[in-house]
Amino acid sequence: MNHHPERACRSTLQHIRVENRFGYDRDAQATGIVHFGIGAFHRAHQAWYTDRAMDAGDRDWMILGVSLRSAGVSLEMNPQDGLYTVTERSGTSMKSRLVGAVRDVLLAAGESDRLIRQLASPQTRIVTFTVTEKGYCQTQEGTLDFALADATSFYPYLTATMRIRHATGGEGLTLLSCDNLSHNGRQLKRLMRQYLEARAPDLLAWFDNECRCPSTMVDRIVPASTDTDKVELADRIGVEDRAAVFTEPFSQWVIEDDFASGRPRWENVGAQLVADVSSFETAKLRMLNGAHSALAYLGLRAGHEYVHEAIDDPNLRPIVERLMRDEAAPTICASPGQDLAAYASSLLDRFANSALKHRLIQIAMDGSQKIPQRWLATLEANRELDRPCPSIIASLKAWFDHLRGQNGKVEDPLSERLTELAKDSSNTALALSLFGSRGLLAGTWNISDDEVRHRLGDASDSPTIARIS
Repeated sequence: MNHHPERACRSTLQHIRVENRFGYDRDAQATGIVHFGIGAFHRAHQAWYTDRAMDAGDRDWMILGVSLRSAGVSLEMNPQDGLYTVTERSGTSMKSRLVGAVRDVLLAAGESDRLIRQLASPQTRIVTFTVTEKGYCQTQEGTLDFALADATSFYPYLTATMRIRHATGGEGLTLLSCDNLSHNGRQLKRLMRQYLEARAPDLLAWFDNECRCPSTMVDRIVPASTDTDKVELADRIGVEDRAAVFTEPFSQWVIEDDFASGRPRWENVGAQLVADVSSFETAKLRMLNGAHSALAYLGLRAGHEYVHEAIDDPNLRPIVERLMRDEAAPTICASPGQDLAAYASSLLDRFANSALKHRLIQIAMDGSQKIPQRWLATLEANRELDRPCPSIIASLKAWFDHLRGQNGKVEDPLSERLTELAKDSSNTALALSLFGSRGLLAGTWNISDDEVRHRLGDASDSPTIARIS
């Protein structure tokens, strides 16, 4: 990397040339949030919202970031006094904001005393999480893997914290999951209760009575920052920022309004506080994620590399638009104020953002884990209403080609089984082995074997674009 003489930090604050920056006094604010898993997504999302809420007058919501495994982020952020930039990119335009909400970052294993002290402090009221699905330490059956939870997770720290808060008459905490888990708050509560039942049963009633675990839906595309990105940024803003994140202009955060004791007024800076996040979560899964997977398999088959190329293909765009508007949206029971037609339009605009360089092959990974929620649930809802889904059927056939190795090695937890089933199989045989009554992915889409043959079999093979759109 091209090293600039100065690095973003407190002493170079005035020299940083950005379009927007925080205006509050960081030293005068208390730390009110502890965040586990401080990666790029958190910095471009929850910390970015909190920074702007404090700019709008909220107080005492500084964030202590916690890395559970790697010291990488602390090495990026601590020499910069927790300062970093969020750059929104769209087409050729770029807009950077200097964010001040993160106090600093600690590595849990080496600084557990300090972590528990901060978690137990009366000033800390919210604990947030972006630890990815595997960070919750679930077994295949969905129960807690205790060995993993004890060794690498947040559960022991939270339990030690609750013991102190309970003993000192302290307030309960809000545990706010911001990960892509279905009903993430409900899941976190269930797993935390399992941990307490086994390790600290005397705290269970206090946890149930005093703590809250609201569900959330988060959405913002945050690709990995490259060295080239950071060099170009340094040339533009005048200092080096090793913690910089790059994202799209769009951002969404829907939060169940159920907190133990106070929260920032995130709704004043664009978040939505609602009674129930379920419909937003379903819309994201079936519309955004469903369309993404369709673009991945159809786009790769058509020779494209990136999302923006696939959505610009006049043969593919109508299929994806129909999937969102005519197949997925009618299956979603929208909440008050939730406009699914406007959501579909915003997704088409986001997919067309050429500055993001979102690779189709990345989205194509792990299809067996994604397709049941993204496509099969939509197919099932439409089956009950006797409505066809030609776009999803066309996308499934493109997935079949992917399983046959058309796009290279199949990256999937079930890759061995899937490629064996796909090898030398007709679409009819493959469809039955996946979705038939005894199929590998049977259960979500409750379709008869005759219907599988009719919808996905060779006689209806590879419908033309004209017939789909």
